[in-house]
Amino acid sequence: MTKEEILGLLKETGVHQKGHFLLSSGRHSDTYLQCAKLLQYPEKAALIAEVLKAKLTGLEVDTVIGPALGGVIIAYEVARALGVRALFAERGSENVMSLRRGFQLHPGEKVLIVEDVVTTGGSVQEVIDLIRSYQIEVVGVASIIDRSNGKADFGVPFYPLLTLPVVSYTKEDCPLCQEGIPLTKPGSRKQVSQ
Repeated sequence: MTKEEILGLLKETGVHQKGHFLLSSGRHSDTYLQCAKLLQYPEKAALIAEVLKAKLTGLEVDTVIGPALGGVIIAYEVARALGVRALFAERGSENVMSLRRGFQLHPGEKVLIVEDVVTTGGSVQEVIDLIRSYQIEVVGVASIIDRSNGKADFGVPFYPLLTLPVVSYTKEDCPLCQEGIPLTKPGSRKQVSQ
């Protein structure tokens, strides 16, 4: 699948959105990439997972873990494509990433972390720290989209399917805030008071 075909699929499914968005990182942007719009179609999710799998040739993986919520479906599909198990990490009552629901890691496992979109890489880094706390090897990170503008560095190989240069701002530096454009928190479609 070519970059143009992947971009066409993102456009076709409504992944690429314009407005004034509050990202999960706390930053603001005029662009939001809602991969859930693509991942709602199992056959398209499986196709993207196969394309990601091709980027991982030669990488030894026992388990794929995605951060909840954005990484759950694509991590599952990549695990299916690789023929390994899939887990997800989620925030508990203290808002800290953890393995719950009886998920366990075992000595010697090689873990790949898969996310839908990487902006600052904060959620992925939390999962890396969690996995390493179990003395487990993180062999890499994969994502559908890297929108970090090359700033995401996880200390392990990073395999984004697409790299899209999308600008984000702190609240204080946001030109959209300065223009008075209402801020929307994606997923809720609700305006956020500024």
